[in-house]
This record gives sequence, C-alpha cells and structure tokens, in this order.
Amino acid sequence: MLSDAGIGPFQHRLLAIFGLVWAADAMQVLAVGFTAPSIAATFGLTLPQALQTGTLFFLGMLVGAAVFGRLADRYGRRRILLITVAIDAVFGFLSAFAPNVEILLACRFLTGLAVGGTLPVDYAMMAEFLPARQRGRWLVMLEGFWAVGTVAVALSAWAVASSGVADAWRWIFVCTAAPALIGIWLRLWVPESPLFLLKSGRSDEAHRVLDRVLRANGRSTDPASVLTNPTSPGRESGSIFKPPIRRRTILILTVWLLVSAAYYGVFVWLPGQLANEGLGWVRGYAFLVLVALAQIPGYALAAWGVERWGRRPTLIAFLVLSALGCFLFTAATEPNLVAGAILLMSFALLGTWGALYAFTPELYPTMARATGMGAAGAMARFGGLLAPTAMAPIMAVSFNAAIGLFAVLLLLAVVATWAIDVETRSVPLD
Repeated sequence: MLSDAGIGPFQHRLLAIFGLVWAADAMQVLAVGFTAPSIAATFGLTLPQALQTGTLFFLGMLVGAAVFGRLADRYGRRRILLITVAIDAVFGFLSAFAPNVEILLACRFLTGLAVGGTLPVDYAMMAEFLPARQRGRWLVMLEGFWAVGTVAVALSAWAVASSGVADAWRWIFVCTAAPALIGIWLRLWVPESPLFLLKSGRSDEAHRVLDRVLRANGRSTDPASVLTNPTSPGRESGSIFKPPIRRRTILILTVWLLVSAAYYGVFVWLPGQLANEGLGWVRGYAFLVLVALAQIPGYALAAWGVERWGRRPTLIAFLVLSALGCFLFTAATEPNLVAGAILLMSFALLGTWGALYAFTPELYPTMARATGMGAAGAMARFGGLLAPTAMAPIMAVSFNAAIGLFAVLLLLAVVATWAIDVETRSVPLD
C-alpha cells in the first residue's frame, strides 16, 4: 500500500518521536531495579516490600496493554497515543514527589498503565506508515531505542548514586519522566494511521494523510494511487482468536510469555546479584552500562536479519543464542567468562525482542493489529510479574539454577516460533 510513498523525512521524524517515548518507557520499566534500594531506605521498608512498586507498575502495564490496544483498534491510534503519553508523563513525574509509599504505589500503577498502552500502539502505528520492503528493519530500529533508554537509566542511576543525594529514587524518577514530558508535544505532530482510516471507511482523511506523507518525502504521486483498499471497510476482523489467525495468536503469545519471563527474570535480579556477588570487575554501574551497550549490536544484527533471512529465522537464531548465553552463565566460574556470558545474554535477548516486535504486528490485519500487539504486551507484562515472584524461591537457593531454567524457557520459545505457519518478510499489510 505504501510502497510508492517510500521512506523519507516523514518516517525519520516519526521514528525520532516514537523512539523518544520508547526510550522513556524503557527507562520507566528498568527503573524498578535501580530505585528499589533507595525507596526501601526512605520509607523504612524491606527490599521485597520496596519491589512492590515494580509489581504495581507491571500490573498497570498488563492492564494498559490489553485495554488500550483494543481501544486503539476501535477509536484510532493517534487519540490513544496522546492519552497514554500524557498519563505516562504526568504520573511518572508525580512519582518523584510521592510523600508516602501508598501514593507512590498508586503513581507507579498509573504510570505502568500508560506505558503498557503506549508500547503496542506505537508499533501498530509505526508499521502502518512503512512500505513492506523496509518495514522489518525500521520496526527493529524503533525497538532499538529501548537500548538508548537502558543506557540512559543506568547512567542516570550511576550519576545519582555517585552524587550521594538523599532519596536517590526521586531523582531517578525525574530523569525517567523527562523524555515523556517532551514526547507529549511531539506526538501532536503525528497524524492518524492511513490504514486505520481506510479500514474505518474514512478514505478522504486517509488520502489527506497520504498526501502529507508524499509531500514530506518529496514524492508527487497521487495519494489515491498509493492508498489502495483491497478489502471493504469494517471491524469484522477485530478478534485475534478467530480463524485463520487463532493458531498464530496462541503461538506468538506463548513466545512473548516465555521470552519476557526469561528477560525480566534475568535483568530484574541481575543488578542486585552482581552488586552482592559480582566477580572482580563484573559488578557495579560501570559494568551495567556495558551490558546496556551490548544491546545495540544485537538490535543492529536483528534489523539486518529480519530483511535478509526473514522474521522467523532471525527470531529463532536469537532465541538459540539467548539460551546459549544463559547456559554459559551457569557454567562460568571466573570473571571474564561470567562477563562474556552476561554480555551475550544482553546482546541476544535484545536482538530477540527486536525480531519479535518486527514479526508480531505483521501477523494481524489492520483492525486487529493494535489488539494483537496489546495482547502480546499484556502477555509480556504477565511474564514480567511472574518471573521475579515465581522464581524468587529458586533464586534464593541457586541463581545459576534459575538462569538455567530461563534457558529452557527460551528453547521452548524456539519450538513455538518454529510452529508459526507464516513468514511476513516483504508482505504488504492487510
């Protein structure tokens, strides 16, 4: 549909705007591990009690992903994005000024609600502005901003810790809210998805949006010749559990659950584990920044792989590498091997996310795309809630055993991915 419109300044601006908020959301998610010790000190809590801020945040993300994804398919992408980014910015910023733990928990839940809603709708909307032949690479590039947010929150936490300020968590939350505050105004520039408008029977509005894309990209093509409608408008395809997409929905949601359980299981527990038991130089903020930087080449390889090899083969390859990193960690006994295993996990797990985010929105028709991404996001947050809680008893006995179990989950995700019956590389969106 958008092949004649091509890639140009319009998509570059779109990527920068979506990417800023994507990085902000990464900072909000990963702030859980960096803020919990300081929150515990401020309010006189144990560390498990302080980690309830993370539990409420992930619970909010679960609800937000499921609810806002569905609303975006019903009422439009743009409207929902503006609402979620505003809630994210406001309650993320208010978190820094919470006078007691109860208000802090409420603010983190509402922030999580907004972040959970932002992530799936971002991807559905970005996909719908991209031509098929470049779509996978650009979706991985958007996911790559997660690494930017990861590095930013690690550097922010390092700077705050080094300054010795009281209530360090407040300053970290100010840093995590700042990009979303900027993102509110930038999002006003983003128009509604032309595919959504077309499928909703609003072809005149869709043509106006496409005209804007064409002019921004320096193309003179008639919007009517670019924006074709092979199917009649309507909302009959809004369910993600109706044939013929039921099977792929079940399989891809299984992959999201398994990958998120492994990812959050590793990276929520890893900072504290390294601080307490790190071998030599493999501890502290400096190494965590290095771990974050290792994600960037993972995204780069995924961006290349999804277009060269395809979505499924790239996803499977990164899942296998992720499992290998986990197994190497369980066998490593000296600092350099431990560091290498952790860096491999970071590289491969984030490449896995890149391929997964490129693949998932392409599995659904337009009127179910945000719903499908929302369901995937909800499954990811369920994994984020499940992993730290369910794995805590195993972690208490053996951290290595828990990492080995995560490797098994990743191999199960390989099986589920292999069973998906479609490859979406270079296939136009319906």
